[in-house]
Amino acid sequence: MPDIPMPVFRSDVTVQLVKATASDNDVVSAARVSTIGERSLAHVTADPERSEGLLNYLMRERHGSPWEHTSMTFLISAPIFVFREFMRHRAGWSYNEESGRYRELQPVFYIPGYGRKLVQEGKPGRYQFVDGSPDQHYMMRTTMKASYRQAYEAYQDMLAAGVAREVARSVLPVGLFSSAYATCNARSLMHFLGLRTTHPAAATPSYPQREIEMVAEQMEKAWAGLMPLTHAAFNANGRIAP
Repeated sequence: MPDIPMPVFRSDVTVQLVKATASDNDVVSAARVSTIGERSLAHVTADPERSEGLLNYLMRERHGSPWEHTSMTFLISAPIFVFREFMRHRAGWSYNEESGRYRELQPVFYIPGYGRKLVQEGKPGRYQFVDGSPDQHYMMRTTMKASYRQAYEAYQDMLAAGVAREVARSVLPVGLFSSAYATCNARSLMHFLGLRTTHPAAATPSYPQREIEMVAEQMEKAWAGLMPLTHAAFNANGRIAP
């Protein structure tokens, strides 16, 4: 039998802003080139609050291309099923994810926290999630842990027998943690946030799965620090991407 590492169970996700070229001034200068040409360079270092009205106008009238002149790269650690939802967002996004072909995957697995609503009530298209009972939480946690352990032991047994990583990984569940770089611009991020968060300012309600919303909330916090005027305009205009 191979020496199998102990599994780690997590109920969180992590998001790190790795690098960014994203500011409210980037948007202002890109927008003003249409009316003042090369003189728009002066707005790259100007006080962006002097152009707050312009940013609100662009957001309200959905003139979105100036926000495409920004870039943010995030390193995300989350369960595999989160990335399968995440990668449905393609326009304005680039991804590179950890590979189960090229490295041995580590036994880090997702277990929903006690605050996670467990029970779905209602019909498709008209349902809600409600709190689970203590018994349901206990059953969920013990079942998941046992299933994760069994799957990872089978994975390690195949690796020890010489089976290729790309084949052995097939037994691993989507609750396994993965990591990926995700790069976007502010416009594509706003579209993502409009769909993957719930927010009282949203003109159109969204009902994301909680785990991808946890990622989105951390991304939004980082982005709001980079582009506070844009973030305020996004909220003031119903959280609809321009």
